[in-house]
Amino acid sequence: MDNKEFDPQEGFEHYRFMASEGQEPLRVDKFLMNFIENATRNKIQQAAKTGHILVNGNSVKSNYKVKPHDEVRVVLDQPPRDTTLLPEDIPLDIVFEDDDVIIINKPAGLVVHPGHGNYTGTLVNGLLHHIKNLPTNSNERPGLVHRIDKDTSGLLVIAKSEIAMTKLSEQFFDRTTERLYYALVWGNLEEDKGTITGNIGRSLKNRLIMDVFPEGDFGKHAVTHYRVIERFLYVTLVQCKLETGRTHQIRAHFKHIGHPLFNDERYGGDRILKGTTFTKYRQFVQNCFKVIPRQALHAKTLGFTHPLSGEKMSFNTELPDDFEAVITKWRAYTHSHKN
Repeated sequence: MDNKEFDPQEGFEHYRFMASEGQEPLRVDKFLMNFIENATRNKIQQAAKTGHILVNGNSVKSNYKVKPHDEVRVVLDQPPRDTTLLPEDIPLDIVFEDDDVIIINKPAGLVVHPGHGNYTGTLVNGLLHHIKNLPTNSNERPGLVHRIDKDTSGLLVIAKSEIAMTKLSEQFFDRTTERLYYALVWGNLEEDKGTITGNIGRSLKNRLIMDVFPEGDFGKHAVTHYRVIERFLYVTLVQCKLETGRTHQIRAHFKHIGHPLFNDERYGGDRILKGTTFTKYRQFVQNCFKVIPRQALHAKTLGFTHPLSGEKMSFNTELPDDFEAVITKWRAYTHSHKN
């Protein structure tokens, strides 16, 4: 679908996109805004002015309408940046630590590793302050063998030694770890438990989100098992067990079956999807959004085999205050509106 290259010597990012067969006519600047994270419209229009947007090999203006099967290439000026990772004194909620691993309970809002738009203030910066000589993975990310989204809270295991990095990475690859999440989703799930299966890949229409491709013609195999914990009339608290660990897996899978996560802005859960039209209900939901101003998703349980001792280890966390508070509000609402 797309290729991206970065030339640090010249300071340019090169992108290539193929418009899908179902592509509706859309201005090329808007098309590129959907596909390039953190790119401003001004930056894209500047690229058009300088002849750096090509469609099927020809330079186009920013008002060109992209059509199905168009090959769109763009070169964006990327200002030089020092990408050296620096230690920062960031508070860490440490659940467990020994010579080889450290378990962190990550708060919502904390980015796991530096990337475009978030070069400082990340969990990795805090880890570098806490631990000297963290091993790096294949992506040059110190200590990381898995990650969770910025606005998802919960448990992460960090490797402190090279052998821990290798053996933990193998466990995640072989799917022998245990990961349980709690999620609050819109709607009343029909079954008390179920499995969502469908390949997950970058959306062909919006590069900032993931889509589910049930026919398996795109993306990577993904499986999420779930069971209902509690029902609240118009939303449901579920426990999710990951069989695979794809980017945004739970968020994309539940949107795919028509039950987006509560207040998940990126996947459409930040508006009222179920319930009444009463003003008081709308106000109640808006108050709930204020209580948990992020997607209602928490990595609650993490289990793995210790990379050196071979001991089975399992860690469990309480729900964070914002998640607990929104459940309390929905529980009270449900109790007061049941006949």
